[in-house]
Amino acid sequence: MMDSTMKIQFLGQNCFLFTYKGKNILSDPFYNYQKEKSGFDIKVQKIDYVLITHAHGDHIADVKEVLQHHPDATVIGQPEICGYFGHQNSVDINFGGSAKIEDLKISMVPASHTSSFPDGTYGGEPAGYVFRFPGKNIYLAGDTGVMADMEMFPKLFGNIDVAILPVGSHYTMCARKASFAAAELLKTKRVIGCHFDTFPPIKINHEDAYQLFSERNIEFTLPKLGEDFEI
Repeated sequence: MMDSTMKIQFLGQNCFLFTYKGKNILSDPFYNYQKEKSGFDIKVQKIDYVLITHAHGDHIADVKEVLQHHPDATVIGQPEICGYFGHQNSVDINFGGSAKIEDLKISMVPASHTSSFPDGTYGGEPAGYVFRFPGKNIYLAGDTGVMADMEMFPKLFGNIDVAILPVGSHYTMCARKASFAAAELLKTKRVIGCHFDTFPPIKINHEDAYQLFSERNIEFTLPKLGEDFEI
């Protein structure tokens, strides 16, 4: 029987490689930026799914390269995003829908942000995802500000074991707002930060960020490029 733990590798911005029961799910491909620090090489990877939260360039820049090297991979995203890439394999879900991979359900939830492709094409609405597998729930927020919907997620899906939240401010929540969302709305005890330090507008003070989450008794990590986690 295969292990039902999930491995998560941070590849920059909102790009993560999720590995579950031998399947690799790459979120918001943007791994080429600073890949010398992560060591990530798409050519030698096995990519089964590409999961997209929204259409901004720092979330879809490397999608075409992924599909070039892994043409059998399946794209998961909103109909507008799947339609834009026109890939032969896609699962075009929308809010309230879920993609199923064995006993893993990936449920789409709202995010508070904007979404359009770099060429101006409409990109649907921004989204996050809740990964649901036996005994665990992981929330991948995507780009978002604080929103009241977050309070519903633990009621709807059960305890949020880990929340992956943007903390870079400017385009998303800052660490203060993310710590509030984690403690007061999501009721989670563990947060992995993302969408920080990539560009000058989202550079943050790491010490201050850790302090804000510590004050709320939340285990917090600002991952290094290439760093792995097991859930």
